[in-house]
Amino acid sequence: MDSKRDKDQDAEFEKITPVLLKSRTGEFDLESILFLKLRGLGIHDLGCIGECINVERLDLSGNNIANLAPLASLRLLSVLSLSANRISNLEPLRSCDSLQNLNMAGNIIPSIESLHCLQSLRKLENIRLKDNTYNYTNPGNLNASYRTIVLEMFPNLKVLDGERVVGRGSDLYQLCKDIDDTIKAGLYKNGQLIEHPDCKPWVEDSYWEIKRSNSAIIEEAYKQFNDVLHECRLLNNRAIHVISQTERSMSLKKQPKQYAI
Repeated sequence: MDSKRDKDQDAEFEKITPVLLKSRTGEFDLESILFLKLRGLGIHDLGCIGECINVERLDLSGNNIANLAPLASLRLLSVLSLSANRISNLEPLRSCDSLQNLNMAGNIIPSIESLHCLQSLRKLENIRLKDNTYNYTNPGNLNASYRTIVLEMFPNLKVLDGERVVGRGSDLYQLCKDIDDTIKAGLYKNGQLIEHPDCKPWVEDSYWEIKRSNSAIIEEAYKQFNDVLHECRLLNNRAIHVISQTERSMSLKKQPKQYAI
């Protein structure tokens, strides 16, 4: 009897239903759901997920999803994880205007051309199509020029496959990548790095110098902060005094009047 009940419960997870969503989020109204995590439940049918029109973060990784059509109505969705599924067509995501972060590692996306439908998503700045940590990839990643092509397709992209390509930290990341590539190229012989006289440094000599801020500005800001903090303490003391007087006054009013005989 118990095995039948467990089997019925597993069958519910094969498709997203209102009952599943309400049990996972505690929300009675599907439109009230903002964050949704449905990882590793064996889901293959997105069912009523399209009714969660206000969802902003959605994790559907580790399922058996192939059809993304129900996601087309999620216009406020900004973070979407679909890693480790069976997805080959990204066309339904074209209408997810708010999408910023997309994880599609570990699917069956056939080629880089499959990403063309996402080029209209102006806010998209983080795409992951492979994940070396879990050995997730896609057939389209096998192209030797894959990285270059994707960056040309999405000029606003800041992070690709977990690697920062622009912005703060990108120079350091590229430096580490160059070092790794050098090691992989076999430039070490008997534990020693083969020197090349024509090699140039990666960065300028002044790159690592600490740029000092104007100390006068910092001191003035610190002084203003202390002044504000002092005023807050004075207001707190006044509030405590007023509350104390009010409580004392109320306690006197509640005391029964005594008459001399």
